[in-house]
Amino acid sequence: MTYQQCSLSLMDNVSDPLITFDDKGISNYYWQYQKAKKSVLTGQEGQDKINQLVQKMKLRGRGNQYDTILGVSGGVDSTYLAFLAKKLGLRVLLFHFDNGWNSELAVDNIERLSKTLEFDLYTHVVDWDEFRDVQLAYFQASVVDIEAITDHAAMVATRRLADKFNVKDVIIGTNIVTESVLPSYWIFNKNDGLNLISIHKKFGKLPLKNFPVLKPQQLYFYNRVKGQRFHSLLNYVDYNKKDVVKIISSELGWRDYGGKHYESVFTRFYQGYILPAKFNVDKRKAHLSNLIFSGQITKEEALKIMKQPIYEKAQYDVDYPFVLKKLGFTDEQFKAYIEAPRNEHTDYRYYKNNFWDRYPVLKPFRQTWVRIKSNF
Repeated sequence: MTYQQCSLSLMDNVSDPLITFDDKGISNYYWQYQKAKKSVLTGQEGQDKINQLVQKMKLRGRGNQYDTILGVSGGVDSTYLAFLAKKLGLRVLLFHFDNGWNSELAVDNIERLSKTLEFDLYTHVVDWDEFRDVQLAYFQASVVDIEAITDHAAMVATRRLADKFNVKDVIIGTNIVTESVLPSYWIFNKNDGLNLISIHKKFGKLPLKNFPVLKPQQLYFYNRVKGQRFHSLLNYVDYNKKDVVKIISSELGWRDYGGKHYESVFTRFYQGYILPAKFNVDKRKAHLSNLIFSGQITKEEALKIMKQPIYEKAQYDVDYPFVLKKLGFTDEQFKAYIEAPRNEHTDYRYYKNNFWDRYPVLKPFRQTWVRIKSNF
């Protein structure tokens, strides 16, 4: 395979073999970003959209204790969204999903956030034995998206909490200008509870009595019957990462934890070591490419950042033995995992909710179709 990198960004065919390029060497991710960017509203238009949503949330929250629920991790996006929600006069219940891998800094950021903004904080502490058993099952399955476990369980726990307090609206920190670039080759459908159950059924050892898993009929119930709605308010503000970090640092006493989503020890180890060593994936390429596309940094600046170690040795030397001990791996077992070949999530049962899944006979033509679409 001849190496090729996007002429505008850091995305390449090493980390993502499904990437496509046009005749100018521009990857499909640039065009996908441009398409997604059309839903981003800034200035007065964005403010009008936010005011409209806030008015509706307050109306639907009338008579309840809270207007909305916001999941917080101690990271930049959710912290700034909480700050914004306070300015908008929303009654917010902060929700944190504790999967047993929190860094001390993340916990401090969350507690400081709740106290400073005077928002109630609800923390769901996972059943560690069950959560660990699911994580170990994913390791044995040798699939790429180990983080889908946390993402799925946190999403289910959020919906259950919203149902408990009769909250119709959930605000989330996802946004297009900083995190819309993410290859499908690196992740799997976070809503797919069947895939999680299938992997755990094959490799797990403990029954899942408390682990939050969502079935399609439950998703329909929460969306259609309970009327739950998720809103990405950060898509309606002028969202510049550097400016936001300055604001939350000065206004909320927020402290930086390093890389994106490094508020979790496992996420730091997963992105800093497991993904590069086993799957040949450096997520910085996507994160920085997103910032290039949104005009927040240049490609030259991004390339300089890429020259820095993906994982500081001092931090790695602390995290490596800690993670292995917490999961119950010996050094030899973990090295065998790293050297084992990659398996796909679709090697296990999953919800076939898209065209290519429903018609697997046509999958060989998928990349051709992606290339055609990228030219439009």
